[in-house]
Amino acid sequence: MKIKKLFDDALREHKKVIDGLEAFYPVIEEIASQMSETIKRGNKIMLCGNGGSAADAQHIATEFMVRFRGDFNRRSLPAIALTTDTSLLTACANDYGYDEVFKRQVEGLGNEGDLLIGISTSGNSPNVFKALEYANKQNINTVLLAGRDGGKIAKIARYSIIIPHKDTARIQEAHITVGHILCRLTEELIFIINP
Repeated sequence: MKIKKLFDDALREHKKVIDGLEAFYPVIEEIASQMSETIKRGNKIMLCGNGGSAADAQHIATEFMVRFRGDFNRRSLPAIALTTDTSLLTACANDYGYDEVFKRQVEGLGNEGDLLIGISTSGNSPNVFKALEYANKQNINTVLLAGRDGGKIAKIARYSIIIPHKDTARIQEAHITVGHILCRLTEELIFIINP
């Protein structure tokens, strides 16, 4: 049956991705540590991306703001997706160009000590690049979730997790899994391990 084959193919590819991510385990732990310290200091996490990556940014921000696990109630954690305000996005794209839509928000909302996560399957999204580039200059910690070879954004992000795959769907599926792992580890660091 075709559906069974599609699931089997996906599982096989997921296993390859997981095996390839083992080298990034220390980076994932360090990012979770940076995220927990950011929140403990009273700063916030910002996220941005385009298309499916925009949806991932919203998804991860929601896990922090609402809750990640149904069996663990805790206070809301400060996170914002820079992908949700259509009036702002369209005004900025119209007045300054689409490459500026996330940088402009980091300029207005970001503070020194915040953390910005850029999500780009190619690692080459110009608007994500500009946002991280600007954030670096403002002492805002930068993280990239990418795929393929990490693209040009990997060269400027402080931390990068690069999904070792070329297929956009597999990269996006891995991004949300990594996002969930970051949420879980960050929660534990804030509320359980070092409350």
